[in-house]
Amino acid sequence: MIETPQSGRLHIVLAGARNSGKSSLLNALAGQQVSIVSDVPGTTTDHVSKAMEIMGLGPCLLIDTAGLDDSGELGGKRVGSTLDTLRAADLVLALVDAATGHLPDLPDLDVPIVPVLAKCELLNETEAEALSASIAKKYGKAPVRVSAVTGKGIRELIEAIKEAIPADWDALPLTAGVVQEGDLVVLVMPQDKQAPKGRLILPQQQTIRELLDRKCRVVCCTTDCLPATLASLKEAPKAIITDSQDFRAVHDQCPSGTRLTSFSILLAASKGDMDYFKESARKIDALTSKSKVLIAEACAHVPASEDIGRVQLPRMLRARAGEGLRIDVVSGRDFPEDLSGYDLVIHCGACMFNRRYVLARIQQAKRQGVPMTNYGVAIAHINNLL
Repeated sequence: MIETPQSGRLHIVLAGARNSGKSSLLNALAGQQVSIVSDVPGTTTDHVSKAMEIMGLGPCLLIDTAGLDDSGELGGKRVGSTLDTLRAADLVLALVDAATGHLPDLPDLDVPIVPVLAKCELLNETEAEALSASIAKKYGKAPVRVSAVTGKGIRELIEAIKEAIPADWDALPLTAGVVQEGDLVVLVMPQDKQAPKGRLILPQQQTIRELLDRKCRVVCCTTDCLPATLASLKEAPKAIITDSQDFRAVHDQCPSGTRLTSFSILLAASKGDMDYFKESARKIDALTSKSKVLIAEACAHVPASEDIGRVQLPRMLRARAGEGLRIDVVSGRDFPEDLSGYDLVIHCGACMFNRRYVLARIQQAKRQGVPMTNYGVAIAHINNLL
């Protein structure tokens, strides 16, 4: 892992009407042309992201979006994409075009909003004051006046972003409450057909780095090498962290007094709602051959022969509920707006999503009264290990 993954970056989303200056502002903040700029409304048809470091902010992901006022059949889909992108926002820059004065209506996001008066070079001071007052009335704070043409206000905008960053935007430490400084930890990481060639998957990379930062002693092995690994140690490890698919096999070899968890469960506690996930996992016991389950994967990939989300987990569920159990699988940003037709949603660890986006999906499930858990918690429950 050479650079901070997108899921670990502060997500700053630029939102506003078409042609309100979002793309120009993104380019100005990035110091390079990232988004195509044109006077033609609707130039940005899908979100455009730029990962960068901003002094004082750290790793950020700037996201340009299609206009919230887009129209027509395709326009409606673009607006839908923008609304979905906003669910991942840790902070929103609400752009008001000085040329039109249009104040964008934003959905209820429960994240900080920094209003921006864009193209301020078009207004004299009296006009700017009047429009700023209207913006402040709508968003509860005075806007930052910015000109992507002259560079005016860019530094002030960065300072406003710094002040508005929510304290809880980042995911919790993966191993919080699991290990302490200096602990011996064994990581069980099967290198099977699902494992990418020549590298470790993101949760494994992140866990190793965090354990090293905490001065832990880290021993890594594959599942078949676990017996020899444990036998070679002078002391029992404080914790074993395994891939969820091998929960049962690892549990049966886990020394007494050693804590056992999985990478997926660490992610559940770090980004999600662990209590809700555990409560929802109990709904697995009530599934029947007439039930319907949604399995959601954060990343899009070509399924392997023993894919955990498309093969192993469905097999475990049908072994309990019956072969008639209906299972839908979605990946990436594909996620139904209406979950009411499902008896249970099972999400992957979501290492590719930021915490805000995972919480947004959890809140959606809660609002619609649909239980939601994640792979690791579900597999632990199935194996009676919770």
